[in-house]
Amino acid sequence: KSKAAKLLAATSSSKKGKKKKWSKGKMREKKDHMVVFDEGDFEKLKAELPKKKLITIYNVCESFKINGSLARRAVAELVSQGVIRQIVSHSKFQAYTKISTKKRV
Repeated sequence: KSKAAKLLAATSSSKKGKKKKWSKGKMREKKDHMVVFDEGDFEKLKAELPKKKLITIYNVCESFKINGSLARRAVAELVSQGVIRQIVSHSKFQAYTKISTKKRV
């Protein structure tokens, strides 16, 4: 027998000899978020964001359907205006919260 015939006989006789079929992998859905604010979108963000207890960049991206860099700029603008304050500062993660109007005694 030739090598090809031996190989064919070996692969057809056992289940282990069959070639594995690899999956194509799962593709993530592409998100089509805004990269620039429209007329009233920033005003809407300024009105709704200070009401949230915990604010992260991802939360802002998902709730307002905006780009991550745009969310970072918007949050930085609100911090500079004194509407929200930063509670966690890390190179990979920033967390913000609303500024409470009640003063502690």
